[in-house]
Amino acid sequence: MSNPPPTAVFRAIAGVVANLAVAVALAVAASSAVQAAPSESAPVKAAHLTGQLVADRTAITPGGHIHLALRQVMEPGWHTYWRNPGDSGEPTTVQWTLPAGWTAGDLQWPTPKTLPIGPLMDYGYEGEVLLPVDLTAPAGARPGDTVTLSGHAEFLVCKEVCVPADATVTLTLPVTAEGGAPDPRWGGPIAATLAALPRPGPLRAALTLAGGALRLGVVGAPVKGGEFPAAYFFPFDGTVIDAPRPQVIDRGPEGLTLVLTPGTAFKSGAVPKAIGGVLTLGGKAYEINAPVGPPLPGAGGLGPPAPPMTLVQRAGKLSLALVSALVGGMILNLMPCVFPVLSMKAASLTRHAHKPAEARVQGVAFLAGVVSTFLILAGALIAARAAGQSVGWGFQLQSPLILGAFALVMLLVGLNLSGLFEVGASVQSLAGEAGVAHADSPLGAFFTGALAVAVAAPCTAPFMAPAIGYALTQGPIVALAIFAALGLGMGLPFTALAFAPSLLARLPRPGAWMETLRRLLAFPMYATAAWLAWVFSQQVGDQQTGNLGLAGILAAAVLIAAAAWCYGHRQAASLAGRRSWGFATLGVVALIAGLAALWGAADQPAPTPRGAPTTVSKAELPSQLFSPDRLAALRAAGKPVFVDFTAAWCITCQVNDRVALSSRRISDAFAAKGVTFLVGDWTNRNADIAQALAEHGRAGVPLYLVYPAGGGEPAVLPQILTEDIVLAALNKAVP
Repeated sequence: MSNPPPTAVFRAIAGVVANLAVAVALAVAASSAVQAAPSESAPVKAAHLTGQLVADRTAITPGGHIHLALRQVMEPGWHTYWRNPGDSGEPTTVQWTLPAGWTAGDLQWPTPKTLPIGPLMDYGYEGEVLLPVDLTAPAGARPGDTVTLSGHAEFLVCKEVCVPADATVTLTLPVTAEGGAPDPRWGGPIAATLAALPRPGPLRAALTLAGGALRLGVVGAPVKGGEFPAAYFFPFDGTVIDAPRPQVIDRGPEGLTLVLTPGTAFKSGAVPKAIGGVLTLGGKAYEINAPVGPPLPGAGGLGPPAPPMTLVQRAGKLSLALVSALVGGMILNLMPCVFPVLSMKAASLTRHAHKPAEARVQGVAFLAGVVSTFLILAGALIAARAAGQSVGWGFQLQSPLILGAFALVMLLVGLNLSGLFEVGASVQSLAGEAGVAHADSPLGAFFTGALAVAVAAPCTAPFMAPAIGYALTQGPIVALAIFAALGLGMGLPFTALAFAPSLLARLPRPGAWMETLRRLLAFPMYATAAWLAWVFSQQVGDQQTGNLGLAGILAAAVLIAAAAWCYGHRQAASLAGRRSWGFATLGVVALIAGLAALWGAADQPAPTPRGAPTTVSKAELPSQLFSPDRLAALRAAGKPVFVDFTAAWCITCQVNDRVALSSRRISDAFAAKGVTFLVGDWTNRNADIAQALAEHGRAGVPLYLVYPAGGGEPAVLPQILTEDIVLAALNKAVP
């Protein structure tokens, strides 16, 4: 018998390999199809709806659990019902048929809609809804098996008439040791439904029966200081309220109150001890339980929410906010906060007074620096608040590390103005144009504006405060537009002066006087550095540890000054044609040591409040630390209260303290009228103070509130105080 030719052998082997490859491919495809097959039953058509059972995963593990959901798709105009159907109807029910050991939990109910029908009010769902269910497998379930899950659902589907309907839905799932992947079609919708289910939240509720009406008061973080015109209460029990009657909203500083009409449960003689249900706030929903009891403080008293604004009204409010921001930015140039950095503007102005073209370039660059920095800070503020942080305007000065860095920059600017070192045209620095008589780069003017905003703008000027408060309640685009208007307002006066050659021509011609002025303008910068160092000492360290924070920032200042002197010495040596590598090395070492000292100082713990009733004092005026609880207790007792929201880095606040709040005349008036003085110190971040500012439409300090005796809304005082303004407010609060 002869051997087959090699070609035939190769063909045979190739055929076997091809067949094996096809078989393997088909097996893999089949396996993948099983794993990726949607976990759903066949849709079952019932009267005016389609029912279906779906799962969020493609398999289940022994002893594990997954989420099923009864899917209902109603025809247009038809609806099914919530767990409490309202005045008519029946909720959906499911009777499960499961293998031994398998368990299904109760239906979980998404937030319903109000469904008014003639004189009745029903609660239910339209369109499409998923009712989730927890499914648990027994620990003895065997991997490789499949399980058939069956449920008989009964619906009442209504439009003008109601039609009972039922459907038996069946779903088969595999049991695997590793569990299934998220179902490609239903995993996301079921997860979204579960995430949106009403859950108990940080809310406290109480129910008061007074004057034939139920007052459902709710307080807590989700409702504090809000409007919530769409707030609505869905009770679990259909007998506790008269559902068709309107639910009237009464806002309060701490929450809201819904005025409800009692249902048959309150007319039968057996008054419920508590009622439970779902409170919707427009975008979110919470489960609440309200026991019958006294009203909650702060849950009402401010009246109904403002009606929704029309497009014209929104445009008008935005225009007013933009104009207020522009005017507020201009006024900011006159505020004490900006005084310490005016020398930066003055030095640049004198340098270019008799060069109109250069002056215009410098003016535009300065304006760009101001506006850009406003937008950068606003963007960071908006992002931080979106991430849930309680921050407000001036947040950059609440960071000890950033504050210390600003103090050292101001020190370097002062040393530069004093002639310790120079910044040449080829060596730009952060302080570049802030006071250097020989640098003409527009980049320096840009950073002058940036530095002025970063250090001096956190205090709020008249018109500026409400504009910022409004901006932080809007979307990012509107908020950034308002902050851009603030920057334009702050930068425009200087820029306009740069475009006024007739005014600039009045300045003397360049000469020796400019060098003298330059040296003189160094001292406001030293004062700014000293002030920032003092603020730094209020943020880190305390007296018990010898205030290591202050010691650290002073050490950093000495080392940075030494580095600047070494740099200046090297500049002088280079001009003389000498090498000075030793001074250069010493300067680098001093700079690194100074930055290390700053880092160590900023890492000190914040001062701990001492907590005594006179923790903070304005001369003869005793004061207490602000807290929401303390304020609420004083208001509940009917006492007059003066609240001062301040910060060590707010120069306007410090000026007001010395000018209007530190005299014997003021302290005598507080004592005579029994006014409690609360101080909210925002030098370091404080969520309670940030929330209190937001409640009054503010995002920064200063803010002064005077609460009258006996209760009522507080009077908001101007940002600039005088003794007469304070006395007039006290006389009005306590006649």
